[in-house]
Amino acid sequence: MRSVAVKVAQWIDRLGSIWVEGQITQINLRPGTRTAFLVLRDPSADMSLSLTCDPNLVRDSPVPLHEGSRVVVYGKLSFFTGRGTISLRVIEIRPVGVGELLARIERLKALLDAEGLFDPRLKRSIPFLPATIGLITGRASAAERDILAVARNRWPAVRFEIRNTAVQGPSAVPQILTALTELDRDATVDVIVLARGGGSVEDLLPFSDEALCRAIVAATTPIVSAIGHEPDNPLTDFVADLRAATPTDAAKRVVPDAAAELSDVRDLRARAAAALRGWVDRENATLTHVRSRPVLADPLRDIGHRHDEIERLRTAARRSAELLVRTESTTTAHLREKLTAVGPAATLARGYAVVQRVTGPQRHVVRSIDDAPPGSQLRVRVTDGAITAAALGSEALGAQAAGATNTDPGRN
Repeated sequence: MRSVAVKVAQWIDRLGSIWVEGQITQINLRPGTRTAFLVLRDPSADMSLSLTCDPNLVRDSPVPLHEGSRVVVYGKLSFFTGRGTISLRVIEIRPVGVGELLARIERLKALLDAEGLFDPRLKRSIPFLPATIGLITGRASAAERDILAVARNRWPAVRFEIRNTAVQGPSAVPQILTALTELDRDATVDVIVLARGGGSVEDLLPFSDEALCRAIVAATTPIVSAIGHEPDNPLTDFVADLRAATPTDAAKRVVPDAAAELSDVRDLRARAAAALRGWVDRENATLTHVRSRPVLADPLRDIGHRHDEIERLRTAARRSAELLVRTESTTTAHLREKLTAVGPAATLARGYAVVQRVTGPQRHVVRSIDDAPPGSQLRVRVTDGAITAAALGSEALGAQAAGATNTDPGRN
């Protein structure tokens, strides 16, 4: 164990001197002692470091040192093997003045701006009527009273989730970060208001803390910064989704005025009713104009005109059909007459006959003398009946004789 402690002490002793910045939370300066004991705390984290120094370094400081003072110290780390603790042996203490604080805030502001944390496109819109408002502020503070009074006067049904934290000093940032994380995870909270009354630059320093600024940007719930008064501009004003000049202004900008909204509703209802009446009047005038048109004033008039036209067309169609029927009837009669004139009955009536050779049940028309050899039984059809005959012989005729025979109806 001793070997380990000695080696740790030797290793720490080889480290060089360092500058450390923080806030003094404890000063132990006893008369007659040769060592002053101090505790230096990180303002944005729950971490502290023990300091030792010459008592005259504290007494002769150009700015009186007290608990809560922001300082920059220069010294060398030491490891006490007997207690197993580390402390910083300080040889110089420089109080952090307002000018230095403002310069640090400006440097941090430039860094955050360069990273795009002030970009307006990252700002989330504040809901018109939040169901629940998260409020982070000091306990029993004027900011809390102003916000609650103004909000409930404007909208009596508004609900709050209040988280009271320290708003200055070394414990402010850790408590505010814890409250912010808790409200951001609450699904019922629609907007978070970070509020504090006015104060000095040192009092408002927690609201320019880098960790708090980055937590505001990372939150999913819209956040309103209402820190100090109009001239005060902590860095939370630049990273928040909405900056309010005062806590009262934050209440007015987050909670709508019920009386004003009711007045707007009445005005909109009146305008809507007037617009509806105007629309009905215009539509009624349009209907009256349409009804006055001839087609609607006397709807059957066009039907009467069409009826007369249909009758004329029907008469013309009937006349055309009758003419077509008569024409076709005449054509049919002429064709019938032509057919009768060239038909077999007419030919027989002019003295011609049809000679058939009767052989059993079959009858064959005689077209040549070879079709009726002598002794053949013949059937001669004339215009009014048929004659049964027999072929006695045959005689061949020349072309001239055949022509003469064809023209003589008395020859067979």
